[in-house]
Amino acid sequence: MGDPRNVAHAKKVVQEKHHKSQQPQKKQAVAEEPTAKAAEPAKPQQKPDPTQLEKSLGVLAKLKEMEFHSRANIEKLAQLSLTIEDELKQKAFAEPIGALYSAQDAFHSKISKLIEAYQAECDRLKPAG
Repeated sequence: MGDPRNVAHAKKVVQEKHHKSQQPQKKQAVAEEPTAKAAEPAKPQQKPDPTQLEKSLGVLAKLKEMEFHSRANIEKLAQLSLTIEDELKQKAFAEPIGALYSAQDAFHSKISKLIEAYQAECDRLKPAG
């Protein structure tokens, strides 16, 4: 995986380009038909796309599976750390396994937050009723 700062920067650049490309369209729509612009954004919220919801739920299931494996990896790393440090007395490997544990824990925290946000998006896509 790439450096998180590079990934974040790339995401920001894409968002800025998308935002800039949307601005001229908004101005044209206001100049042409102000009432049409107000009616268009309401349509996606009234009729959620069932295909998009289905695919989003599939993504959510995969994220949850990754989170499950992440939790299991944290537990395994903790056990290995105890074995390496206490039983085998291999102090040279204590720091590297600790670094792996920290990285896995950070991943787990981030994926948990992502799942929470993505769950909210899936709930938004569900039809009212």
